[in-house]
Amino acid sequence: MKRKFLNLVLAAATVVFVASCGNETSKDGENGNISSDAVENPATASGESIDPDKLPTMVFEKEVHDFGDITEGEKVSYSFKFKNTGKTDLVITSATASCGCTVPNYPEDPIAPGDEGTIDVVFDSENRPGKVDKKITIIANTVPNTVVIKITGNVVSPVN
Repeated sequence: MKRKFLNLVLAAATVVFVASCGNETSKDGENGNISSDAVENPATASGESIDPDKLPTMVFEKEVHDFGDITEGEKVSYSFKFKNTGKTDLVITSATASCGCTVPNYPEDPIAPGDEGTIDVVFDSENRPGKVDKKITIIANTVPNTVVIKITGNVVSPVN
């Protein structure tokens, strides 16, 4: 019981930390966007058991994409494909990158069971020479409620 409580406290602290980074990528509930109130994640402190068969599940084709060599100044992008293999609608409330040079874009509408979606990521290599290892943290109504995907690569100087 103490372990479950500790896990819930850590998860809540993670959500607060990620949400406080100042990125403008979470949906605000205005203009038809989904607010975080729409996420009904059954992981609560009430101690009630959770039937994992009734939850949405986000399964990615791959969780890491390597761009290889990138010419400095180039903007590169990749679409991480995923599928909701669960039994209820999947709602993504935020996707935040570990750096301002990386911008994720995610579906605003719920993803029905069996449907697919993408998290589109753009990396701007301007003034970023060397190895690249950027994480994108996705928060959704899944258990666990965070998923991390990654882009990697090597930014090289342009040939004159």
